[in-house]
Amino acid sequence: MSITAPDAGLATAWDTTVDDAPVALSARHGLLAVAGASGTVWVLDATTGAGIDTFELPGGALSVALAPDARHAAATGPTGYALWRREDSRTTVRDTGAWSSTAIWADHERVAIASGRRAHVLTPDGDERWATEPAASTVTDLAWLRQGRRLAIAAYGAVRCHERHTLEPVMTYPYIGSHLALAVAPTGRWICSGNQDASIHIWRTRDASELTMSGYPGKVSRLAFDDTGFWLAADGAPDVTVWDFSGKGPAGTAPRSLRCHQNITALAWRPGGDGHLASGGHDGTVAVWHATAGRPESRLSPARILDGDTAVASLAWAGPELLVAAYRDGRVRAHQLPSRTTL
Repeated sequence: MSITAPDAGLATAWDTTVDDAPVALSARHGLLAVAGASGTVWVLDATTGAGIDTFELPGGALSVALAPDARHAAATGPTGYALWRREDSRTTVRDTGAWSSTAIWADHERVAIASGRRAHVLTPDGDERWATEPAASTVTDLAWLRQGRRLAIAAYGAVRCHERHTLEPVMTYPYIGSHLALAVAPTGRWICSGNQDASIHIWRTRDASELTMSGYPGKVSRLAFDDTGFWLAADGAPDVTVWDFSGKGPAGTAPRSLRCHQNITALAWRPGGDGHLASGGHDGTVAVWHATAGRPESRLSPARILDGDTAVASLAWAGPELLVAAYRDGRVRAHQLPSRTTL
């Protein structure tokens, strides 16, 4: 369901098709990685869409993450993970037999992989630096805190924080339920989990005080903080909800509601602190929002609508003016967006 007609005034920077159903995108330092469900990862030039390399993860892919300097990439999947090196296209594959949900880079020298009930911190070439103790269930998401010195892992019953060479957690944030998504404010002030029980649970890291925001129509499986750490976007309803974390946080407040999609499939904040959010839907539309405008309880309309062919699989910003959308039919399209002041 679209509020307005597609915006025909936006330029398409490039348009290509990969031979698979995309499941994830990652854009860093002029490169774009596109992970396909069957396990091929395409590495493209983010500004032109030209192919640079491919690598394979046998057994299929769930996620992909480029290192901050784009010299390496990590892909995870149902049976393990793969590490790719740009310099010579070397690919290191680890068939662990464990569900590996995601990878996240602390910096260009360390990547954390969620593999089964543990998180493993590796060098770009796959040498293990340290690992966490087994969680109660499969690790579903990861996040770095304290500029990469502390790793948060989400699994059933709690979010646990580990530091280097500490097998056991240094901090535990309990919540009985299944965590599907994890978001940490860039300030390090807040840890949030999106949950199977249709809620968002929040901990303030300073004192572990907590808050639950419940009543969503469905499970909350996508969370994203903007670069300021003051705004959190979430799915779990036909509307995208955007919560204000400035000041004392969202306790006692209502979110802004962004209505465009019947089913939300992707969220991505524009780089910078201007409150611009992109969302994608199962209907194939991509919406771009002034997501922090208005007052609490406001229902906002999109600033821009971009129409696609099939369901949106993933979104990524390749810089502040290039928004890349991957669609389930294999299409990958880069849209040139106006400057922040003229969106």
